[in-house]
Amino acid sequence: MLDSDALQGPDAPPLAREHLDRDAASRTLPGRQEAFDADERARVLVVRDGRVLLGDGDGDGDDSRRLGLRHPSTLPAPALRAYLGRTLDAGTDGAGRPLPPGSPIEAWVLDDAAAAGLADHERWAGLRALATELDDRDAGLAIEAVGLANWHATHAFCANCGSATEVVTSGWARRCLAEDRQRFPRTDPAVIVIVTDDHDRVLLGSNAMWQQDRFSVLAGFVEPGESLEAAVVREIAEETGLAVDRVEYLGSQPWPFPASLMCAFRARVADGASVVAVPDGEEILELRWFSRDEITAALGRVALPGGSSIARWMLERWYGGPLDSSLPWSTS
Repeated sequence: MLDSDALQGPDAPPLAREHLDRDAASRTLPGRQEAFDADERARVLVVRDGRVLLGDGDGDGDDSRRLGLRHPSTLPAPALRAYLGRTLDAGTDGAGRPLPPGSPIEAWVLDDAAAAGLADHERWAGLRALATELDDRDAGLAIEAVGLANWHATHAFCANCGSATEVVTSGWARRCLAEDRQRFPRTDPAVIVIVTDDHDRVLLGSNAMWQQDRFSVLAGFVEPGESLEAAVVREIAEETGLAVDRVEYLGSQPWPFPASLMCAFRARVADGASVVAVPDGEEILELRWFSRDEITAALGRVALPGGSSIARWMLERWYGGPLDSSLPWSTS
């Protein structure tokens, strides 16, 4: 079994602290699904329209912000089921029942009719708002489940010939019924960059899709045939007009909205280059340099990224501690 300490740590990005053995070797075992259904330790994370089911709080303590992990025998038939893996540590489900290490976990996607009788509306929560309220195990499970559900929702038909596909490999692939070819979930790599100058000020931008006074670090998708480091230099040049170098990798975390892997970097304005940042006017409408004192003074006037984002983690590493803005983050 994997060592949970090797998969996470207090300095890791908030959604990269996984406490699960994905147990890929078991995905193709004959009879795995039947063995799961018969296992008393087995638990299911229920997904409905991109939202996950929370616990009912009937166990020891307040489990209201725990996932509502249910035994498969208590649930209606799913539209999709996917094997997530096995727990690494002892814990509980959403009703306070103990779950020993090695407990198998699946994600079941239910349609509205099947999910209607399971729980009140308040117990279905979106991952974007919920992620920072879950512990590391539950956050990792929810991200994996929602990411898989998102991929299956858009791959019911073969991208090559248009024929229907079926779920195989315990939810980790789809097979084209006409061509007998398998398709696998894809992740879109994106770079997210904290840009500093020689005075260690940080450059933040306001995206065209955000409300006014919402600022974050800069990001963009990696293009075909491009390295992550080259994408950093290109994206910053395109969005700000700045030349950067000294590109340093910081870490990564999944971001299943719908299927990104955010790869975090720090970059410095190149020696001798201008620090005058000019927004591209399409994606980025405003750019500002901030010192640490200026960030502190602006917290009541600008909103920073949410606590589950790798952007907040990057900013707080640069700042040297927590950054609590009184303004809520919103992209609407």
